[in-house]
Amino acid sequence: MPAPLRIGIDLGGTKIAVIALDADDTVAASRRIAAPRDDYAATLRTLSELVGAIETETGRSGSVGVGIPGSLSPRTGLLRNANSTWLNGRPLGRDLETALARPVRVANDANCLALSEAHDGAGRGADTLFGVILGTGCGGGLVIGGRLHMGHHDIAGEWGHNPLPWPHSDEIPGPACWCGRQGCLEVWLSGPGLAADHARTTGETLEAHEIAARAMAGGAAESATLARHADRLARGLATIVNTLDPDAIVLGGGLSNIAALYELVPPLLPRHVFSDYCEAVLLPPAHGADSGVRGAARLWDERGRSALQ
Repeated sequence: MPAPLRIGIDLGGTKIAVIALDADDTVAASRRIAAPRDDYAATLRTLSELVGAIETETGRSGSVGVGIPGSLSPRTGLLRNANSTWLNGRPLGRDLETALARPVRVANDANCLALSEAHDGAGRGADTLFGVILGTGCGGGLVIGGRLHMGHHDIAGEWGHNPLPWPHSDEIPGPACWCGRQGCLEVWLSGPGLAADHARTTGETLEAHEIAARAMAGGAAESATLARHADRLARGLATIVNTLDPDAIVLGGGLSNIAALYELVPPLLPRHVFSDYCEAVLLPPAHGADSGVRGAARLWDERGRSALQ
């Protein structure tokens, strides 16, 4: 009898990725589609249909783990803190379990990234790894000793809604964030945040990937935008180094594809890290865009504290 699959879902703000891993971690099937926006019922329906399509294609059923923006409240079971705001206040975990007729494990997407990269990715062998999502939103996840650290309120790693550290005068109070505050790291460091900073400074509207491409081609304005972004990212990550002192920091999300960040950010960290030297290791994800979805599948690998415990 074939071994059951581990099915992972990465529920993003703009896309949904699904993957099925075999026992040896090979990919048995995968899908990637645009995410329904502003429609909770359509989101549930789409997730159920994707799991059904994977199981039909492989002829096998599997466990299901889901990476989400935000997190489920341990007190209420309702989703909170998602930049996909139409999901907030909804019992996503319970509703998926009902729709799929099986238990479902749910964790923050940055936690899934961190778990994947610590297990068999760029951070393999690191005792402490901090995973950063720089995409539609901005978040973080922490793995210690190979296990996710969720925290007392299940918000460990919610780094994106801290304020930008050591702000310059022109960064105060900062842009408004969907969470109701101003100047959160997310409004500076996410893909939309990078694009908005460029537009405010130059008057030109470009997507983040266009800014990066023009900077690589020598564009002066785009290079300046990328330099500001790297400086802000360094300040944000310095607070993580000062607090956790991780062995490795792995970037994920769309901005993790900007190669210049791995050159620009590390030299900027020492001026903010409270140490006589700084050797913080900043790495791109070994599994690229699949890191989060592979981590979601691995929520069923946890032998200690899982996302639901």
